Amino acid sequence: MPFSYKKILVVGATSGIGEDLATRILKESPESKIIAVGRRQEKLDEFVKKHGADRSVGVSFDITDLDGIPAFAERITKEHKDLDMIILNSGIQRGLDFSDPSSIDLSSIDLEMRTNYFSYIHLLKSFLPFLQAKKEQTALVFMTSGLALAPLSRCPNYCASKAALHSLIMSMRFQLEQSGKGNIKVIEILPPAVQTELHDAKHQPDIKDGRSIGMPLNEFTDEAWAGLAEGKDEIPVGQTKMGFEKLEPIRKMVFEKMNAQFKH
Repeated sequence: MPFSYKKILVVGATSGIGEDLATRILKESPESKIIAVGRRQEKLDEFVKKHGADRSVGVSFDITDLDGIPAFAERITKEHKDLDMIILNSGIQRGLDFSDPSSIDLSSIDLEMRTNYFSYIHLLKSFLPFLQAKKEQTALVFMTSGLALAPLSRCPNYCASKAALHSLIMSMRFQLEQSGKGNIKVIEILPPAVQTELHDAKHQPDIKDGRSIGMPLNEFTDEAWAGLAEGKDEIPVGQTKMGFEKLEPIRKMVFEKMNAQFKH
């Protein structure tokens, strides 16, 4: 179905893809409102000031606080009973070089997996009962990556976290469909490299001029929004389309055969 969601929670909305996509939704869907979530309160305040308190609200929360997620979800669902779409966008990327084991920071690897993967599972556990109880159409939108399909050697843990999420989405979509809880639309957006702060030197000092890497942010948002507006379940963007079109049909065929026994 075309985009008809009225209250959208955007996790990771203080910069980059999350902020730009939230802004586009407000522009293109006049009846929609945004709950912007992120760690930086000043950025959330800027977002609300820009778009108005009548159409946006900022909620400061760090999704790596896994123990705090149930209370966060309870607060959101109590204050926003009309919530009908959740966009999970938060993510970090770090380099990792196995040829130099002494350079490996295990705490950085843990944080990357907690941010990019484990937090998503905790968020799903806390928000799914609310979405399942609603009679109207709802949606979960996941921001994965083209690197979920084929890894980039300089950031293997990031790629692994996105590949794990990509696989999880396929199984979760199948489970929800087979359970009869078909009111939840599961959507995956697969960006290529995009010009955001993800590649900034403060996060990845081995990258030079990181903001110039990849697809311009506005071009990415154009394609991502078009997919959402058309009601697509899978939205590969830019260069990701080639890998997706070549690799996913085979993967889906194998998945269907392996899981045929679980179909009703």
